[in-house]
Amino acid sequence: MSDTSSSVRAWTRWQDWAEVVLGVVAVLSPLWLDTTNTVMWTMIVLGALIALDGLFSLAMPGVVYGEYVQVVLGVLLFISPWVMGFTDMTGAMWSSFIIGALTLIVGLAALPAANTAHRGMAGQH
Repeated sequence: MSDTSSSVRAWTRWQDWAEVVLGVVAVLSPLWLDTTNTVMWTMIVLGALIALDGLFSLAMPGVVYGEYVQVVLGVLLFISPWVMGFTDMTGAMWSSFIIGALTLIVGLAALPAANTAHRGMAGQH
């Protein structure tokens, strides 16, 4: 029972904190990367959505769909160099690949904890 109650507490899951950090890094990456306007806004928008989703998941750990949103955002950031046409910008491309892949991995790692928290919260009603 203690595992369920600890996973339900807000602001404690490392996966969600990692998501916030990854989102902030994506948002700030145009400061040190060579980008175009399109690349800059792609990184800023997707990074902000990733960070906001992480904050949402931290505040509401029993809401499982936040982790699925994280996985989708990670995939979108990963494929953005091809979709937005910046595979020739090595720094931005690799940043998108790495941050996107890490966001995806952390989102998948958070799913079991989110499901446990969701079940624990459902049992409290």
